[in-house]
Amino acid sequence: MDNFLGLLRIHIQRGVNLAVRDMRSSDPYVIIKMGKQKLKSRVVKKNINPEWDEDLTLSISDPNLPIKLFVYDKDTFSPDDKMGDAEFEINPFLEALRMRLEGLPSGTVIRKIQPSRLNCLAEESSIVWTEGKLVQNLFLRLRNVESGEVELQLQWIEIPGSRGI
Repeated sequence: MDNFLGLLRIHIQRGVNLAVRDMRSSDPYVIIKMGKQKLKSRVVKKNINPEWDEDLTLSISDPNLPIKLFVYDKDTFSPDDKMGDAEFEINPFLEALRMRLEGLPSGTVIRKIQPSRLNCLAEESSIVWTEGKLVQNLFLRLRNVESGEVELQLQWIEIPGSRGI
């Protein structure tokens, strides 16, 4: 773990207008992958606008790896159905962390990232210094599916003894 930089908390807030994969609804859950790490949210039954409100934490050692997000519909008697995917980079967030922002007023916007063909952002994403912490809100448009977006929030967890950013 020589390259361990710290932990990234990914707060999976909600899904919006997700695809229907069962009769009239879906039973969605989220999988987050980065390198060999794989984390899974809980399943929200019969809901295409689920509120997960759940934290998943990745151990960051290579900040250049993209974080991949997959949404699936939980099925009982057959393989789970795909409901789209997205990916995002954490380098802009880590660059803002390196700025050492202590002392800034809460609510200070550090950087704005615009949606483009090169990212999965559905709308502008802001990296904000709030209440002594750096957070980034992301609204990701799912790919390879007819509809759906997932709202996330990133927050860095500083670990004493880690190499740090």
